[in-house]
Amino acid sequence: MADHLILLAPSANRVYASEANRLVAAELKIMLGADDRPAIEPVSLAGIKYLALATESLDERVCHALGRLSGCYAAFRREHDRLEPIQLTAPDLFDDDLVTIPKYAGKTNEQFTRLLINVTLASMRRAANGPISILDPMCGRGTTLSTAMMLGCNASGVELEAKAVEAYAAYLTTYWRRKRLKHTLDVTPVRREGKIIGKRLEAEVIPAGREEPLALTVFSGDTRQSAALFGKRRFDAVVADAPYGVVHGSHTDVRGASGKRDRSAAGLISQALPVWAGQLKTGGALGLSWNAIGLKRDQLIAHIAAAGLAPLDFGPYRDFEHRVDSSIRRDIVVAIKP
Repeated sequence: MADHLILLAPSANRVYASEANRLVAAELKIMLGADDRPAIEPVSLAGIKYLALATESLDERVCHALGRLSGCYAAFRREHDRLEPIQLTAPDLFDDDLVTIPKYAGKTNEQFTRLLINVTLASMRRAANGPISILDPMCGRGTTLSTAMMLGCNASGVELEAKAVEAYAAYLTTYWRRKRLKHTLDVTPVRREGKIIGKRLEAEVIPAGREEPLALTVFSGDTRQSAALFGKRRFDAVVADAPYGVVHGSHTDVRGASGKRDRSAAGLISQALPVWAGQLKTGGALGLSWNAIGLKRDQLIAHIAAAGLAPLDFGPYRDFEHRVDSSIRRDIVVAIKP
């Protein structure tokens, strides 16, 4: 019997690469859903890691999922000892150097960022009219925002540090000019009662081969004020990579039960979740990654439910916890806005 093998993309992060087989398998299971999904199992062939799909043929739905999968490098049809390459089409509207060029402390692995977005969007219970809108309320220097735009989404974000917003704006300006893409980009002050309280980045870019632009909006400010910054705007998805807590305690005024700074970022997340939930459209999805050492999964699930969202806490949704380093075990939780 013939089946199909998915060759995983290489990763510069050795620790992540050791877990990628399992993580990408869970990602693909969620993207394909439960109906008529082929069995997906990690395998090793001649010392090389693959994902095996127990199916005679790949239909359009599966090919579409493989094209946008975070860890798919190539796909093959296997019959006996013969591997036949399968043509896949990636949906990416920009070259991958949009997200790989920036290097800075604390940057999340690009493959994981794509996985987080894929899992969140695959869980939505609503059909978007036009490009999907994604909010990253802890956007840093824009890895999630750039990945969202690569996948054809309109992206919005909130970042505490105004300098990070300025750095992201400078990078996009240079990148889009170098790629000769038609775009507009402005960074303007945000004023309240005559005082400058932050920065606002507004941009539009037309990807090569397209006529309609993608939109980008980023505010500098506190994530707990995200709803005030965006007003009545609502989003199809909220995707956030929460602070892992290693240095976060020195940057927040959120206090734990002892009255000391909350180095786990649990306090910040619990306060921000109701704000983010209110910014979701009905049927939209929240995807959040966090350090499970500082905040247990069942505690976070309780916070999410208290914010009025419905957590998806079963099957492959529970297969994403993995080691980043000795002080970080990263996990993902996904929830739906009823």
